Amino acid sequence: YTYRDALRRSKQLANALLALGVKSGDRVATLAWNGYRHFECYYAISGLGAICHTVNPRLYTEQIEYIIQHAEDCYVLLDACFAKLLEPVADKLTSVRGFIIMIDDDQMPETTLPNPMNYEALLAQHSTELVWPRFPQDTASGLCYTSGTTGNPKGVLYSHRSSVLHSMVSCTASGFSLSVEDSILVVVPMFHVNAWGMPYSGALSGAKLVLPGPALDGASLYGLMRDER
Repeated sequence: YTYRDALRRSKQLANALLALGVKSGDRVATLAWNGYRHFECYYAISGLGAICHTVNPRLYTEQIEYIIQHAEDCYVLLDACFAKLLEPVADKLTSVRGFIIMIDDDQMPETTLPNPMNYEALLAQHSTELVWPRFPQDTASGLCYTSGTTGNPKGVLYSHRSSVLHSMVSCTASGFSLSVEDSILVVVPMFHVNAWGMPYSGALSGAKLVLPGPALDGASLYGLMRDER
């Protein structure tokens, strides 16, 4: 899977979200492990001027419900394994207009989530051509909520400017010194502080990103480190 593939599919996703009525400033939630579809969400959602809201699936269900409601997310893109997590509270997520399940079309699970859509089927309906809109650099690009704090979780917005600057610093010699020669195993979750910005820094530097999905046990991670160098 190449960055060219990522660009093509991100544009398809962006076109799909536009067709679903997503507008600049809207919050679109993700509930997913580190995978290429989640990577596409990072670019498609923010690239439209909407806000990519990464939700932490390790929180209590009540906190996940609160976070999605507080952010007023209009859609949730989720890995199929998290459908059962949301089903008990789906009727309370009054701002959510639909749930986009990120799995191959022929593997779509049965779910009680209202208005479920398949990610790949949705992409297949839309063009790979898109001219990204232009907007001020201080436009919000990402939204994360705190965990382990007193009271309800607090939301923090990232701007396009801050994300780009963070990525540039990460690529410097005093940062992670990233280059096109590097292979990066992204173990920090993409739902936690934007995986240290690696989905952006990797693309900026041209490094290879290795995304482990849900397999975060020692043996699986060791195998990836060995095989992907």
